[in-house]
Amino acid sequence: MQKRLPVILLLSAVAGFSNCSENTSKEAAKQTFITTGFMDSAVKPGDDFYKFINGKWLDTAQIAATESSAGAGLELRNRTRDNLKALLKDAMTSNAAAGTIEQKVGDFYASGLDTVTINKLGYDPVKADLQKINEIKDTKQLLQFVAEQQKTLNQVLFGNYISSDARNSSMNILILVQGGLGLPDRDYYFKTDPGTLDVVNAYRNYAQKLFSLTGDDSATAAKNANILLFVEKQMASAHRTNVELRDPESNYHKVALADLDKQNPTLAMKTLLENMGIQTDSLNVSQPAFFSKLNELLKTTSIDSWKAYLRFHVLDNAADALSSDFENASFEYHGKALSGQQQLKPREERITEVTDGNLGEALGQLYVKKYFPEEAKKRMLELVNNLQKAFEARIGNLDWMSDTTKMRAKEKLAAFTKKIGYPDKWRDYSKVNIDKAKYYSNLQSCAANEFAYQVSKIGKPVDKTEWLMTPPTINAYYNPTMNEIVFPAGILQFPFFDMNADDAINYGAIGMVIGHEMTHGFDDEGAQYDKDGNLKLWWSKEDYAKFQEKSNKVINMYNGFTVLDSMHINGALTNGENLADIGGIAIAYDAFKMTPQGKDTTKIDGFTPDQRFFIAVAQSWRRKMKDAALMQMIKTNPHSPAVWRVMGPLMNIDAFYAAFNVQPGDKMYKAPADRIKIW
Repeated sequence: MQKRLPVILLLSAVAGFSNCSENTSKEAAKQTFITTGFMDSAVKPGDDFYKFINGKWLDTAQIAATESSAGAGLELRNRTRDNLKALLKDAMTSNAAAGTIEQKVGDFYASGLDTVTINKLGYDPVKADLQKINEIKDTKQLLQFVAEQQKTLNQVLFGNYISSDARNSSMNILILVQGGLGLPDRDYYFKTDPGTLDVVNAYRNYAQKLFSLTGDDSATAAKNANILLFVEKQMASAHRTNVELRDPESNYHKVALADLDKQNPTLAMKTLLENMGIQTDSLNVSQPAFFSKLNELLKTTSIDSWKAYLRFHVLDNAADALSSDFENASFEYHGKALSGQQQLKPREERITEVTDGNLGEALGQLYVKKYFPEEAKKRMLELVNNLQKAFEARIGNLDWMSDTTKMRAKEKLAAFTKKIGYPDKWRDYSKVNIDKAKYYSNLQSCAANEFAYQVSKIGKPVDKTEWLMTPPTINAYYNPTMNEIVFPAGILQFPFFDMNADDAINYGAIGMVIGHEMTHGFDDEGAQYDKDGNLKLWWSKEDYAKFQEKSNKVINMYNGFTVLDSMHINGALTNGENLADIGGIAIAYDAFKMTPQGKDTTKIDGFTPDQRFFIAVAQSWRRKMKDAALMQMIKTNPHSPAVWRVMGPLMNIDAFYAAFNVQPGDKMYKAPADRIKIW
């Protein structure tokens, strides 16, 4: 997870659930919360617990042509999306008064569904931008255009966001980050394995298609596509790797804007920011070497090459909002090549997601009003509080940490801000203008509103009520500079959470998520922030050295897991998530043991309370992915694939061994002395 931006836990592997089809009508009326029909009793739990719980489903599940994966997560996402779609359809036909959230989300949704108008316009919505690019004569004009694009949230050349200053977490600061690439990350520009080359060729073909659709003959389109890749490869050479980006200390470089201009005079960041409407004296340049390289490239790369680069990124940014030929070209790369999808999702589904992405807290108000009861929020807070108590007890019992560091760790844990369901105050969309006949203009209005909102925060105190995810989002995050754990309403659904489920199910599923987010405050990145959210080492040197030694054992363990052919998990890239998974399940189990059911041995549906706890963990991560999506995940995603988010942690938890009688000789077995215990 990134730790200053939303900490993404479950977006690509979120878990949903549906009762097995073998139930009779009477049985269907009863919620059992465990689907035995998916289990493979031929597999020993101690050999492969993931297959023991999900094996029959894995053997028979088919991935839809419109998807890159199948499983529990997709089922939950689909249910939530259908609920959102119903809300949008109601809003679209409600004749709501102008300016109301119902009018805005309804008309936005309607404009996105109006393919007749969208196809008639072709690429007219971006012709003015393409003409501006064509008229660029020098670097000054190029950077003026870049500033205009940044204001529309098209972050060409570099990325930026506004967040807490990691050294002064109560104040917001502008943060510049490396960017400007169209391939998933820097390594795609340099690796030569077949899988990577397939993606690069798909990207080249995509660029060539966009150039052709906007007037280039085939030879010129091919030439411009190659220029694009050449320019981006030079930029990529100065990018830090995904693993290097995980070190908060090495990615914090607060500088005076005047000094940044002296270091990179051609980039002229002061003027560029002024053209973006940003006034600030200082900022955090997360990766200085990248901006130095960008300054160099602005001097050595021809204007015509930059114009080809800008043309592509304007078209790529807009493609899904243009006519079907542009949308289909985008899907060939972003959908097929990167994720293995074979067909576009139905337009209603896509526009539902776009509406949530652009008017999320407006749509979110309608969502929580209908689908998220207050009782669920109260029950969830009870679980969070219980896990907090369990975590505190675990810290107190650590045999490798000194009393002084334990005290500081407990202080940080106690200082967590807990956000559940939805914000206490909602975003203001009064300046967003929505016209049901102008989809692209609606997107631009939303972007302008978001940019203005973000810029208004620079140099001001942090608003601790702000959320980084919308209420319907099926996800959760920990934000280290605010020392907060956040659980949107979207994830508070079965199989993660159900008001009617027994504690074993809720503590095994949503409990793991809660514990996961809590542990992020103490993982390899989060451990570097104090209780107030400042980047400050609060450990003794000896304790931190012991923590790093244990963390390295986790890296080595996950490096040994093979995922796809000969591809292994990158233990360093996924270390924070793996630490959070291991800690999350352990903390959730301890909290479960505080409940009446956790202290009991009464079986439900043939399973003991402890068995139900671990089954809930495994069934919530039921997932099957296409190879293309899995390959990209291994290369770029800080999360381990679903199977190892279950298997890796359980191999290190004593209670799992007892619950399923895991013995020496079983494939998951690790000797007690070899089991990794950190939190």
